[in-house]
Amino acid sequence: MGRRSTKENKNIYQISREDAGLTREEASELMEFISSDRIEKIESEKSAPHPEEILAMADAYKKPSLCNQYCSHDCPIGREYVPEIKTKDLARIVLEMLASLNSVEKEKDKLIEITSDGIIQEDEYKDFALIQDKLERISMTADALQLWVREKIAEGKIDQDKLNGYNGYK
Repeated sequence: MGRRSTKENKNIYQISREDAGLTREEASELMEFISSDRIEKIESEKSAPHPEEILAMADAYKKPSLCNQYCSHDCPIGREYVPEIKTKDLARIVLEMLASLNSVEKEKDKLIEITSDGIIQEDEYKDFALIQDKLERISMTADALQLWVREKIAEGKIDQDKLNGYNGYK
């Protein structure tokens, strides 16, 4: 008898498919080039997914965060360079962004002073590292906002064509 599927033994790909209300066969039909057998192998972790499969799953399951999940956890290059972006509500994203921007605004003059000569002096490293950390938080918050927008587009709550017409968002 096979193992019973529980929340604890499901990976993000299976959970996302099930959250979308799709069977493996239905998901396969939506994605066309991925068979239900291949989906089963990815979900049971017998095979690693390919990037193009993740893109198809993210689209079919209306779950853009799968791309970040894959890049930050499964891709060897991404594990090194792509931070995991957590899904958050818009109010929290905005508050985090404002707090980060206020924090770095206070450090703006110090950053100019440190970098104006093109050399980071020995006594400037600590301040530079702290400022760099604050800038990274701004970047992460901007990425969280982009992910929030992609998710709302996938859910049909934001009209991508209208958004594209105003700012070239893709």
